[in-house]
Amino acid sequence: MSVSLNVLPPDSPAFQVLKDTFGYASFRPGQEEVIAAILAGESVLTVMPTGSGKSLCFQVPALVKQGLTLVVSPLVALMEDQVAALKLDGVAAETINSSRSRETNVAAWRKVAAGELSLLYISPERLMTERMLAALRRLPLSLVAIDEAHCISRWGPSFRPEYEALARLPEIFPAVPLAAFTATADEATQQDIAAKLFQGKGRTFVTGFDRPNISLAVELQREWKHQLLDYVKARPGESGIVYCLSRRKTEEAAELLAREGLRALPYHAGLDSATRAHHQNLFMTEPGVVMAATIAFGMGIDKPDVRYVFHANLPANMEAYYQELGRAGRDGRPAEAFMLYGLNDIRQRRMFIEDDGQDGKGGDTDHKRREHKRLDALISYCETAQCRRQALLGYFGEDYLAENGGPCGNCDVCLNPPATEDGTVMAQQALAAVAQSGERFGAAHIVDLLRGADTEKIRGQSHDRLPAYGAGKAEDKETWRSILRQLTAAELLRLDITGHGGLSLTEAGRRLLDGDGEFRFRRDTARSRGSKATARARKAMAEAELSTADEPLLAALKDLRLTFAKERGVPAYVIFGDRSLIEMARDKPGDRIAFARVFGVGEAKVRDFAEPFLQAISEFQEKAAAGN
Repeated sequence: MSVSLNVLPPDSPAFQVLKDTFGYASFRPGQEEVIAAILAGESVLTVMPTGSGKSLCFQVPALVKQGLTLVVSPLVALMEDQVAALKLDGVAAETINSSRSRETNVAAWRKVAAGELSLLYISPERLMTERMLAALRRLPLSLVAIDEAHCISRWGPSFRPEYEALARLPEIFPAVPLAAFTATADEATQQDIAAKLFQGKGRTFVTGFDRPNISLAVELQREWKHQLLDYVKARPGESGIVYCLSRRKTEEAAELLAREGLRALPYHAGLDSATRAHHQNLFMTEPGVVMAATIAFGMGIDKPDVRYVFHANLPANMEAYYQELGRAGRDGRPAEAFMLYGLNDIRQRRMFIEDDGQDGKGGDTDHKRREHKRLDALISYCETAQCRRQALLGYFGEDYLAENGGPCGNCDVCLNPPATEDGTVMAQQALAAVAQSGERFGAAHIVDLLRGADTEKIRGQSHDRLPAYGAGKAEDKETWRSILRQLTAAELLRLDITGHGGLSLTEAGRRLLDGDGEFRFRRDTARSRGSKATARARKAMAEAELSTADEPLLAALKDLRLTFAKERGVPAYVIFGDRSLIEMARDKPGDRIAFARVFGVGEAKVRDFAEPFLQAISEFQEKAAAGN
């Protein structure tokens, strides 16, 4: 991570763009430093949590700089939504993509060639054609922004071959800075992205991975249909995503919820494209829809008011889990990530990894080993007896406890602590086995060492002569595996994901081995759902809402927003986010000046929407006064 001292000068036009175009009074944490670096001509990789404003980090410089900013994006739907939102903010932006007719794409290119656009959104496949590159070389490019940059890395879980060609950009446009953005990249992935795109010359900004508004919970899978139904029925009228491992389970989940009167739809790659598009459009534009989906429903789903993500199966790894839970609560209001976790899921995930060796990701053996270790980290997260947010952020190299002074108070472990026992002696035995064997062996070998197994590897390494050999005979293999996972989750052991999966002691682990501290061990992962966490989230949401008297006005403003959204063929949040409507209902602006002070209202939205929304507010107040 690089810590930047970059700040924008007080007279920077970036502040004016932020207020006049986008309607925001100040930058969010991390945005100003990134924007300052881009405006200074530096190439940057920015790792920033979902919902924290990555897009503004390249949109603001695009409007400050002269010339064209290219935005490379992997999904047509994402490009279309962002361009529609920018146009409503009065920004000259366009996209050229495969969903548009040739005539529409040609018209967009004419605007590009005439210098009429500030931003052009384009897919990596279309950008990296020789014809497009030759045409762009003749234009004054000021910046190339790469969204979802983790797709370029073979170290990450979402590698896309078409992104790999982007590594040529520095040689094609040597004078043009590159700005890469992602919400999900561990240290190995960050280094790989920077090496491919910047060749060691760029800067990396990591503003943190925490999504504090999302409550985290994991439950042992028992009867998944009952668990899912109980969960969704307890959240009536809320938008949610239910992730399933298979197409069949996706269909079963949607049918189960629909039979109970809930508005649920399936989404998976086996449905025809028209059905998928229809279901996605309903989910994006209408309230209270639950989407039961495989990971085919993923990147580019930018609906702000998703209140929960429910994993009916174990995700592929920690990065995939973080990406998927990040689709909840993008509006900053309380949301939930709830996961079912079962041994059958682990078996299936192991099988998938073993079957996936033929894709060339750095060699079959290396790729399989790395993916097994990533899965180990997720299992450790599921089994942790400590703050779940600490375990999640620790995986990405972020020390939550040190930065926040204590557990998060917004996960099931913090709010409904599981029963634990003193596992200090067992922990010290495990740590001693790791230390005595040289801190380079994986969990399977450490378990064999502790249980006194007679294996060729044990004999070959002379580990049967170590003091730790056979010290843990009283416990079975599964118990020792769980202890090692929990020690890793508690950051007492470190897992080498980029190497051979060896375990090593952290400083905290060394202190525990020396007798400083204790370790609490959880044997039974089955426990009741974090009802306290749910209650806390519900209470926080209630406190954030309006007074009862203003709720009818908010409903009227939402109806008006939906009308404009349908007229323009865009999701409702592109017109105004919920936060903007809540401010309008609460503050009741009476003129255009007051309307312009509402969060997210820039000059273009004052021009296009002030009159109808002010009229709706005025009519509401007149009716309220007449009723009194």
